[in-house]
Amino acid sequence: MHTWPVQDAKARFSELLECCLAEGPQIVTKRGAEAAVLVSVEEWRRLQTAARPSLKQLLLSDAARGELNVPARGKARRRSVDLKG
Repeated sequence: MHTWPVQDAKARFSELLECCLAEGPQIVTKRGAEAAVLVSVEEWRRLQTAARPSLKQLLLSDAARGELNVPARGKARRRSVDLKG
């Protein structure tokens, strides 16, 4: 991965984008510290898909089996309704 200071990334964004598409993720630094990473859309979608469990994984996991946490009912009483009017 290539590292770009934020000033260079701003001034040479087209080049940064081309490097990202050709070489892979590019790191942008701010005051010497890593601040962001530019990745291609394909890489982003791959990462998003890999981070999400499938429905099958959710249903088979222990996390899907548990008690339903229902909040306690409030103490407010319902108003009475006059059905004659």
